Amino acid sequence: MNETNKIIQSPLFAKQKKRLHKNQVKDLDKAVRKIARDPEIGTLKVGDLSGIQVYKFKSMNSLILLAYEIRKNSLFLYTFGSHQNFYRELKKYLNR
Repeated sequence: MNETNKIIQSPLFAKQKKRLHKNQVKDLDKAVRKIARDPEIGTLKVGDLSGIQVYKFKSMNSLILLAYEIRKNSLFLYTFGSHQNFYRELKKYLNR
């Protein structure tokens, strides 16, 4: 269990976060803190998304997926959203 020292948001993550309501931001921040305390909490992906981890949490009765990666005690937050088209959009963003 390694705690992360630095949290870095991707431009996509920051843009998405601006569109949320206050209570959704609180849920997202709680999930990010949980990941920062225990980076292995998410599910490690394989194949095209190898190295990426996805953490699932509830916000306003919806299941939200949060994609992140740990590199040298830094937490990189890529994107979050509902399951619909989540992995397709994540692949598209990572292959830019």
